[in-house]
Amino acid sequence: MKAMILAAGRGERMRPLTDNCPKPLLKVKGVALIEHHIKNLVAAGIKDIVINHAWLGQQLVDYLGCGKQLSANISYSEETLALETAGGIIKALPLLAEQDDEIFLVINGDIYCDFNFTHLPILSSKYSAHLILVTNPEHNLNGDFQLESGVLVNPKGNKQNTYTFSGIALYRKSFFKQFFKQHSATKYDNVMSQGAVQPLAPMLRAAADQQQVSASVMHSAWTDVGTPERLAKLNTI
Repeated sequence: MKAMILAAGRGERMRPLTDNCPKPLLKVKGVALIEHHIKNLVAAGIKDIVINHAWLGQQLVDYLGCGKQLSANISYSEETLALETAGGIIKALPLLAEQDDEIFLVINGDIYCDFNFTHLPILSSKYSAHLILVTNPEHNLNGDFQLESGVLVNPKGNKQNTYTFSGIALYRKSFFKQFFKQHSATKYDNVMSQGAVQPLAPMLRAAADQQQVSASVMHSAWTDVGTPERLAKLNTI
């Protein structure tokens, strides 16, 4: 299995820390966020890793190189303009999967967690994606999704029993093609060929409505490193 680490965002909420440093290179206890992910992936036997980049992306390339020093094999998907989550994944699909049913792992580059990737769930043939959820943090108390018998569900008015998307997920290549087949095949071709901004949230919502996504709750330590205050707190634990 291949993995993709999302690292193209500008990190506006992390300014001024990200004015001269891409967010995934910010350090927790002396180790860059993205390096922490790579080490955890390699420890689980996942060594083929794709990283997308835009803002100050050359710093990521200079820091990580081909990944040899971390026992990884790193490829890069360069974005002139950050394409948001789904746009970045779609542009990188040729590096991630050949067949429509091929499965790959995606991780947000700006989270910090101690999840053991050897414990990744098996994506059932019934589903096109599997999201890893966490209990709601203080900054997202309403959560993102609900979970019913292992299936991802959009909240229906009731905000109780919700969970937050951790930024870790398994996808089939077909997950992205299916969405655009239903909405705009032309746009999918444009994203694939030249890149286009495409957020992930609408795709997940639509797939949840169609019961196409399974999910599970992760109980490992997890932080969305979205502000300087959260980063500082991690460095004091």
